[in-house]
Amino acid sequence: MEFILIIAVVVIAVLAYRSYRRTQLQTKQQHEITAAELESVKRTADEDITRFGEELQDLDLEMVGKDLGDGARQDYQRALDSYESAKQAVGQVTEADQIKHVIEILEDGRYAAACVRARVAGEPLPQRRPSCFFNPQHGPSVVDVMWAPPGGAQREVPACAADAERVRAGAEPDVRKVMVGPQRVPYWEAGPAYSPYAQGMFGALGGVMTGMFLGTMLGGMFAGGGYGDYAAGYDGGGDFGGDGGGDGGGDGGGDYNPFDGGDGGDGGGFDFGGGDFGGDF
Repeated sequence: MEFILIIAVVVIAVLAYRSYRRTQLQTKQQHEITAAELESVKRTADEDITRFGEELQDLDLEMVGKDLGDGARQDYQRALDSYESAKQAVGQVTEADQIKHVIEILEDGRYAAACVRARVAGEPLPQRRPSCFFNPQHGPSVVDVMWAPPGGAQREVPACAADAERVRAGAEPDVRKVMVGPQRVPYWEAGPAYSPYAQGMFGALGGVMTGMFLGTMLGGMFAGGGYGDYAAGYDGGGDFGGDGGGDGGGDGGGDYNPFDGGDGGDGGGFDFGGGDFGGDF
């Protein structure tokens, strides 16, 4: 009798192990990123970097003739450094997971640019928040809105002011779409290759945002709570922001900058030089 029980236990263990291995293999096959998918997500990140560069051009024009303090100049230099660092990093990407680092650099630059505008306008520094969920190119979100994807349940998502207004009015937000085969789809429906892209923006939110990039149902990725820890991590001079001068923001300058540069100029405006932006502004 004992021999039979032992055999039964061994058989069950073997079957369970085989089932586990089969599931792992299937998951790995589902999540393998093709060369074409990698190029697609790299192209998306590169487009975001280009868009940020254009925003820096506009910001430079806005600053012409304005009295800039040390804090604004430091933040502007940080934004410029982030742009250059992101360009360099995306060119070195050979695996999809590396996109996360590129987007994190870009996120810091976007926040630094928002700090420049706030300082020059004499306003408090903006809270460090994730990017607009609907279109990360819109920059840091300013508010949470209730939104439901097609066929999904309503959940709070971070949004920029313009998209928040659209959602509240019952209109469609300005969604960031990418090419998948012959179709343009929202980036969150573009498959597992875009998981690192999302994690670079919403990684602090855990499974609340990133689950759907791993193949779960669209509505399922909204299960969970909010992102209070995201903002809290940047208060009081944390790793990315706050007046304490942490690694990526604040009055103290911090140690984020990967490049040594000047103070951004004296008085108003910044000189891009003869580089990517085609001259002086």
